Amino acid sequence: MDWLNYHHLLYFRTVAREGGVSHAAAKLHLTHPTVSAQVKELEAALGEKLFERRGRSLVLTEMGRVVYRYADEIFGLGNELLETVRGRPSGRPLRLVVGVADVVPKAVACRLLEPALRLAEPVRLVCREDKTERLASDLARHDLDVVLTDAPLSPRAGVKAFSHLLGECGVTFLAPSSAAAGLRRRFPKSLDGAPFLMPTEGTALRRSLDQWFESLGVRPAVTIECEDSALLKAFAQRGAGAFAAPSAIAGDVARQFGLRKVGSTDEIRERFYAVTVERRIRHPAVVAISEGARAGLFG
Repeated sequence: MDWLNYHHLLYFRTVAREGGVSHAAAKLHLTHPTVSAQVKELEAALGEKLFERRGRSLVLTEMGRVVYRYADEIFGLGNELLETVRGRPSGRPLRLVVGVADVVPKAVACRLLEPALRLAEPVRLVCREDKTERLASDLARHDLDVVLTDAPLSPRAGVKAFSHLLGECGVTFLAPSSAAAGLRRRFPKSLDGAPFLMPTEGTALRRSLDQWFESLGVRPAVTIECEDSALLKAFAQRGAGAFAAPSAIAGDVARQFGLRKVGSTDEIRERFYAVTVERRIRHPAVVAISEGARAGLFG
């Protein structure tokens, strides 16, 4: 069995934190050659370069950033252990780094994350938004704890991860008050030829809407396509047309943007997932998100 030399890991972490071997050696009260040799031994043990030289500076490689994050967690937990044994609370908040896919409505993301902030233990929440594929890569490198998205992670992503269904709901069609009453009559046929705001092609909701409209023989007049659901709602607020929102948050969206309900359907299903590298969710904050979604938002 291979064993990790934690002295080597400590020296590596100190070099990364102090910005160079000389500063790290002074901090550790060791000689420059000793620290440099220990870092090289760690690189040899891992079979990876952890630093690269740029000019007169040492910077972390991509793998170096991964190892540094693990080192930070390892020694942070060690400090917590000492403080707990000594009877003192650590005061260190639980850290949750979340990747939010840009196709997930902001209102859904906020509602999903709220239970994590209500834990008895303080939580420091870090949110990053991007395309699902890029977030999956960050997850694989352990830069993220969880990714929130609207579809299971595709095998084509090349990432070993597990998609945990948080819940699902139908969709509700909302429109400016000036148009909602007319669209409400004969819904959904009333949407034929009506100004309509769509998510961009390639998203799960767009595919579902296209199939549903096709099955009804309804062809809305698509005036705007948006990747950003918040921008889409802002256009609707200014009278640009109707759009579809997850029924679980439709009431909140209508109140926030001054819109009215046109109609709803359960034939289109919006699903939301928590993607992790663990088959079984263990992070307490992610557990809270999962349980909160099933009991509250989608309960």
